[in-house]
Amino acid sequence: MMEALSNFWAVYSNVVLSLGTNSLLALSIWLTLACGMLAMANAAFMGIGAYTSAILTMTFGVPFPVALAGGIAAPALMAFVIGKPTLRLSGVYLAMATLAFGEVVRIAILNTEDITGGALGLNGIPPLTQWWHVLLALVAVLFGLWRLRRSKVGRAFESIKEDETAAGLMGIDVGSNKMLAFVLGAAIAGLAGALNAHLTFFIGPNEFGFDRGVDILTMAVLGGINSLFGPVLGAVILTLLPETLRAFGDFRMVINGIILVLIVLFLPKGIWDPARMRQWFGRKGGAQ
Repeated sequence: MMEALSNFWAVYSNVVLSLGTNSLLALSIWLTLACGMLAMANAAFMGIGAYTSAILTMTFGVPFPVALAGGIAAPALMAFVIGKPTLRLSGVYLAMATLAFGEVVRIAILNTEDITGGALGLNGIPPLTQWWHVLLALVAVLFGLWRLRRSKVGRAFESIKEDETAAGLMGIDVGSNKMLAFVLGAAIAGLAGALNAHLTFFIGPNEFGFDRGVDILTMAVLGGINSLFGPVLGAVILTLLPETLRAFGDFRMVINGIILVLIVLFLPKGIWDPARMRQWFGRKGGAQ
């Protein structure tokens, strides 16, 4: 039994730990969506966190906890800086502005070869991420967001999401709450990037581009943004689906896409929708 578990972990450890880092990414964008913002900069924030932590450990030899702290602080600070002008926008305009920021980050990485390795990326990152690091980070973030959601700040987020104008008239500081959600989301994405960088040993600029940003958004929307469990479920599905369909070879991405389209068509509020669950269980209980 122990030998079988050891063999499984040797083969699939990266996939299992990717479940945790992808869940953190999905939660990072859930936080901005919960405040009514369609911000698409999470992949860029992940990249900033990954490169910052990797440079700290490879170049300066700092302890891993300090590198993780740097990977959290750097994207949070950048989010605060760019949040001032961009968070005045909303909807598709905010999405376009944050996508443009992501492209700026990618180009900056490509053109700072002496620091980031440019197009070749950074190779030989110390494999410092352990399974308990990822588990502890995910549990801490889930607990923190759960407390936040039930706090005064969480209720302010919900009010802004439902009607920003009405929330402002009720005395809620819309700008400050949006900035808080944006910065916290960036910090969580940076944490995921820092953990992932010291898990995969290599990072490159193409890992944090538009495609990664779409994947992060899809995880949250697929699972459902009306609860904290939804983004985690979406991350698990999108991480495991390509692996489970590997036997189909070149057709696996087609099947992957078809499954996702069917889920979006028939479950528009995501797979995990608390309102639908209560309705379904209530109907089942009434039938009995």
